[in-house]
Parts: sequence; C-alpha cells; structure tokens
Amino acid sequence: MLNYFRNKQVRIIQSVPDSFVREKYMKKLVSPNRLVAIIGQRGVGKTTLLLQYLKMNFKVTEYLFFSADDIYIADTKLYDIADEFVRLGGKVIVIDEIHKYKNWVQEIKNIYDSFPELNIRFSGSSMLNLLYKNYDLSRRCVTAYMEVLSFNEYMELSKKNKLPIFSLEDILNRGAEISTDLALSHSNLYSDFKDYLRFGAYPFFMEDKDEFKNKLFNALQKIINEDIPSCNKIDYSHISIFKKLIAKLIESRVPYKVNVAKLSSELGITHPTLNSYFDMLKDSKIFHPIKKYSNKIYRKPEKLFFNNTNILYAYSDEFGVEVNIGNIRETFFVSCFSEIYYSDIGDFRVKDNIYEIGGKNKTFKQIKDVKNSYLVIDTDYTTEERKIPIWLFGLL
Repeated sequence: MLNYFRNKQVRIIQSVPDSFVREKYMKKLVSPNRLVAIIGQRGVGKTTLLLQYLKMNFKVTEYLFFSADDIYIADTKLYDIADEFVRLGGKVIVIDEIHKYKNWVQEIKNIYDSFPELNIRFSGSSMLNLLYKNYDLSRRCVTAYMEVLSFNEYMELSKKNKLPIFSLEDILNRGAEISTDLALSHSNLYSDFKDYLRFGAYPFFMEDKDEFKNKLFNALQKIINEDIPSCNKIDYSHISIFKKLIAKLIESRVPYKVNVAKLSSELGITHPTLNSYFDMLKDSKIFHPIKKYSNKIYRKPEKLFFNNTNILYAYSDEFGVEVNIGNIRETFFVSCFSEIYYSDIGDFRVKDNIYEIGGKNKTFKQIKDVKNSYLVIDTDYTTEERKIPIWLFGLL
C-alpha cells in the first residue's frame, strides 16, 4: 500500500511550485508541534501548502502524503497505514481533505497517542473545527485557518511584486503619503486591484482566468451541497434553503439587511434554525455577517455580506445580476477586518474609528464633525489627510 502512495506523491510533489509560499501558514506547519491542522475554504491553497512543506523540509523516504478521499483507502484504517509507515522509519504523515474520511477524529487521536515519534499534518474544510472542538483532539491539535489571498499576496503571486505591509495606524496617519508613493512606483497598481476584486482571492486564478468564475462557483456549490450537510448533519432537503439565502443577497444588490421574523417565515423555518444556518454560512466562509455597533447584545446578524468580492462577482454572474459597485467596495472593506460593525454614523466602525466608503468624488459631508473619522474612497491615490484609497487596506 505504501508503494502506491509513494509513487503517487513523487509525481505530485515534483510539480508543486515553490516560488510563492504563504509563510505565515508555513510557520505553523514547521513548528515543533506534533499535530497541526490547516483548515480553510475550498480553493485557498491548502493542498499546495502541504506539498510545499514536504518538498522543502523532508527527504522523500521520510514522509507519506495522501488524500482521505483516495478510493484506495476506502476500507483501510488510517491507523494501519500509520503503523506500517512508522515501522519503516517514517517521520511525518500528511493527510489532505481529512473530513472526507469517516471517523477521522478518533483515528487521528489514536495515531497521535500510539506513535509519539510521528508528526501529523492534515487539512480540511473550513468547518472542520466544528467536528473536533468537543473532542480531546482539540487540546492536542494546533489549528491554523487559511484565509483567501490578500491583495498583497495576489500581487506577489501574479506580478512577482512584493508590496510593503502596513499597520492600520500607518494607513490612517500616512495614507495620502503611502498611496502617492506606491502609485508612482507601481503604475498599474490600481488596475491590478480591480482585477484582484474580480478573481484574485483564490490562487487557482493562475491556471485560467477565463474559467475562474465557473471554477469558483463549482467550489461554492460543493461547499453548499457537500461540506455543510456532512459537517452539520442537517437534512439534505434543506440545502435549497441555503441557496435561497444566497439568492436573497444577490437580488438585493446591496448588503442585505436581515429581518429574521420575515425571512424565517418566507423560508418556512424557525428563528433558531435560520440563525444556525447563518452561522453555518459564516463558518464555511461564504457569508460575512456583521452587527450594528451598539451596547446591546444581538444574537442575529444585522447585515450580510459575502466573505469576499470574488464570491460576490461569481454569484452575480451566475444569477445574471449586475454587480453594484458600492456593494463591491463595502464587501472588500468588511473583508479586511475580523471585528467590524456597521454604524448609524458613517458606514462602519472598527474599534474607535468611523469609516465612510465611497467613490473618488465622495466628500466628508456625512462625517464632517465626527471624531476619528475617515473617508475610504475608490481611487488610485489621495493627497488629503483622513482620505484613504480603499486598496490600501489590502496591504494590512
């Protein structure tokens, strides 16, 4: 059995590129921790990262790589594979798409406990943490969530152009200076940003830009049809409800304001069920729900965004709906922050700062006398204080 995997892995690893490596995730893999999980949405580059890890750090005889959905192991225990591998002196076992193997949590736990000399790395769905958070495995495992490419990473991968990374403080205090310098030294930076919004968040854009939307849409369909039901044990008949929720966002053409009572009635489900479905779409990284800034504690999301602009473009194209540029701007801005609220003053609040989003002719009128407020505009560079080009937030 091991010969089958070794012959296969040699062919795969020889072809994996290593000119662009997502270092912050690689650091997790090369850490001394024996058990590391890389989880993330389909298409973000988990498999490539695992293969780069092996290619850059081990001899071919020291590792074993295979996918959990390989038909060859359908009736084989992962424990038995690991046992044979360790007997032959193996050092690290890497399993891709682990969530596709039944009873994988117990198997990984048994391997971890039985072979202290073996390092284990695995990848899986962005919802994988839901499956093992209540098991002992969660205490043993270091988990890294792999995000989509940032604008900075897109530039490095597609243009071989590594831009600086800035702190939020730098962007707020020196936005005009930074944007002017970068716009002068990188003449196509603004048009590159527009490309990124359409197809730059997922590394597979490098394969075929013309087929990118179809490929992304198919990946999203698999998340809805396969990952969400299998990870949450919901009735497959309810898959249509998730698709209706997505349609609501697309048809609104602007960030969708949630009315739980009305929406749950339309869909024929209870309030708690609807809220749980919002959570699933959030955990699967399709939706990015945000709440209103308030002293009150809200259970429900107040506004729904897609997780990134590539998803918004892909679904809009599939539904035949024209994309609203204001929605694109806000979706991108929201995607840059893990904690963000929408606000009655301005558009968004991040910590103590207020942000108003708009086109290049947008003025300070709505936030004129608001303390710690900033105008985020869709332009290549600015020359005014508190006026920041939106693309600059992609360099955080």
